[in-house]
Amino acid sequence: MNLCKRILFGTLLGCVAMFSAMTALAQSGTLEFFANGEELATEGFIEPKLTKDGWTLTFSHIFVTLSDITAYQTDPPYNAYEGGEISATTTVSLKGVHTLDLVMGADENSLVRIGEVQAPAGHYNAVSWRMTNAESGMLAGYSMVLTGKAEKDGQSVNFQLYSNEERTYRCGEYVGDERKGFLEEGGTADLELTFHLDHIFGRADKPADDEMNVEALGFAPFADGSKKYAIQLRRLHIGHAGEGHCAVEWH
Repeated sequence: MNLCKRILFGTLLGCVAMFSAMTALAQSGTLEFFANGEELATEGFIEPKLTKDGWTLTFSHIFVTLSDITAYQTDPPYNAYEGGEISATTTVSLKGVHTLDLVMGADENSLVRIGEVQAPAGHYNAVSWRMTNAESGMLAGYSMVLTGKAEKDGQSVNFQLYSNEERTYRCGEYVGDERKGFLEEGGTADLELTFHLDHIFGRADKPADDEMNVEALGFAPFADGSKKYAIQLRRLHIGHAGEGHCAVEWH
């Protein structure tokens, strides 16, 4: 009799566990992550959007290495201007270290797919990621590498720019033509990690005293024809969620 009870009890527990797993699966969906260097990555700095000091740039590759990619459901919304850790009711992470090429890996919308996770339904209104140094291969020791050609007044320079700076971006909700991150049960939603290259090189079509241009490096510091430069990106606000602001922590 006791043996029968134990078998029945064990069967019931198994059924409950299976039902719970099926319920959780039914209430989840697929959350996709994309990186975007925008048209300045895929098309370059071309007229009228030259660098702040008047150079045309075309990129052959822009490599970034990312880890700790995490999406959040936050209430109240995360305030990136205040910074600090993100407090969330729901958190999901994309495992692994991901090295992407924002030029060659991009689709017609300049998007590079990073990966996807199964996630509970809801509105993912914050995202964070770390730019980390690659551990192996020709990119080892660098978190961002830009290669290409620069041209101005008949001068042509092939450039290689390397950054070994590591930092974490923490961003509020994506800001753009459409809101992102709304994941319905059984559905698919996406989030975007955006890289604003004009915060590195500036823009000639914006006023010289624009805050971005004041901080941006331009291309002139790299124009003497040397093949390889270490580039310092600290204080340059590259990471965004669309046009949404991100707090940055340097490591």
